Amino acid sequence: MIVAKYSGALKSLVAASAMSLLCVLPAQAQEKLTVITTWFAQAEHGGLYQAVAKGIYKDLGLDVTIKMGGPQVNGVQLLLAGQADFIMNYDFAILQGVEKGFPLVTVAAPFQFDMQGLMTHEDVPNLASMKDKTILVAGTGTTYWWPWFKQKYGYTDAQMRPYTFNLQPFFADKNIVQQAFPSSEPYQAQQKGLKTNFFLLSDHGYPPYTQAITTTRNMVEKKPDVVAKFVRGTVEGWKSFMADPAPASALIKKDNPNMTDGQIAFGVQRMKELKIVTGGDAARLGIGVMTDERWEKTAKFMVDAGLLKSTTDWKSAYTTQFVKDLKVLP
Repeated sequence: MIVAKYSGALKSLVAASAMSLLCVLPAQAQEKLTVITTWFAQAEHGGLYQAVAKGIYKDLGLDVTIKMGGPQVNGVQLLLAGQADFIMNYDFAILQGVEKGFPLVTVAAPFQFDMQGLMTHEDVPNLASMKDKTILVAGTGTTYWWPWFKQKYGYTDAQMRPYTFNLQPFFADKNIVQQAFPSSEPYQAQQKGLKTNFFLLSDHGYPPYTQAITTTRNMVEKKPDVVAKFVRGTVEGWKSFMADPAPASALIKKDNPNMTDGQIAFGVQRMKELKIVTGGDAARLGIGVMTDERWEKTAKFMVDAGLLKSTTDWKSAYTTQFVKDLKVLP
């Protein structure tokens, strides 16, 4: 009787101690990650912001901080310096980094097509009709799409002037053509009452992905589970954003107070119309998918344009292991 009594008391004490221990133990720590975007917060980053706003990353055990890019932000340098875990970037930049020996690896491509294009006044019917025009080209454009463009259509560097992300020259001079995103500059022109034409370069043979999610080889090899979770969360974020952008929009405007509801709505609408996220291979293989064929095409394009050495190991610039079986269909 005494043994039973003490045995029962001991069981109660052990149970109480276990409950007390559970109460003081912290919840499982979430993996803290930082991702840097390509520019100031906008609709083109909506999938990331949606994954934060809707708790998609959190549900996967990730605590993600989004940092804005911009004209003075070098995402590749920050990634390699350990100040970010992921960046959004162009596959051109990643391939050129790999050529230099940088351990960069692209793990997903939320945008199936580069959104780079040219905005013209309404008198320009096509890309071949600009021989008498001044063409404004920004920084990286001078080494990425401009060499291909001038070779394809017979233009010269004498026509090219710097684009400083100020649209006033375009508004003031009908002889000016400028690089633009369909989701951005045309909206600003529309607000001014100007009629414009827009030509997407990918419709004319320009092959790269854009807004591609890139990390380091060390991250892929040492923390593949974390990379897989981040890719899944980002892809799910994009699917959710394209269906209902409101949650992400609130965070985008918080990070970038200059962004308006009208601009975001215009950007989402253009991305839907052009099927930037949901078209191409994504339509049948899922959002964020990449293929060997596309990467080979981009690498060959760059080699032919003199932008990449033919000896570059372009296959090391990406991996499809995190997207090939996701199949998050639009």
